[in-house]
Amino acid sequence: MVARPPRAVPLAALAGFLALLALTIAGWAPLRELDTALSQDLRRYGEERPGLVSVLRVATDAAATVPFVLFGTALALVLVARGERAAATFAALVTVLVPVLWGVQHWLVHHPRPRDGFVVVTSNGFPSGHASNAAAAALLAVLLLWHRVTRTARVVAVVLATGFALFIGLTRVLLLAHWPADVLGGWLLALAVVASAARLSRRATPPVRATASR
Repeated sequence: MVARPPRAVPLAALAGFLALLALTIAGWAPLRELDTALSQDLRRYGEERPGLVSVLRVATDAAATVPFVLFGTALALVLVARGERAAATFAALVTVLVPVLWGVQHWLVHHPRPRDGFVVVTSNGFPSGHASNAAAAALLAVLLLWHRVTRTARVVAVVLATGFALFIGLTRVLLLAHWPADVLGGWLLALAVVASAARLSRRATPPVRATASR
């Protein structure tokens, strides 16, 4: 069973994402200045802690595209094998849509990343793919677990999922792989896609009716 967020959640996330996208494309000065100021502070912080930067270079790849797709594909296959069609559809939709949508944005939107970062990435930067993947995986796990576990376990799942998404987003900013707005955009994109996919999968997959025994 898939927990279905209120309709307002994906709508609000999509509205926030589109607004941030418009400001990014327009090069809105206050946003650009805030991004620059935060990145400069983090550059100094990272330069003073090369050991931490080395650790984060490895840790951040937990939300790279390949691990995300493998996780989502394996999860969808397990759910299919268990006969949980709605949940499998949900996992498959998220696994496909999230990397495709942020990848299209990187292709269409010219938005260079911070120069001379602690990691070398040549593509455009809005939204952050790692942040999108991390938030999507975290939300996917929470919504699938919601009706399967106790209230205490729900709290634990939410805390762990939120911590993972925040950690990956912060690694992208600290490593100067992205501007802070790129990471925020990734989180909003994931929330919009995952919440929408949860609602669509519930509607598109009718419940299985038990056949009366003779």
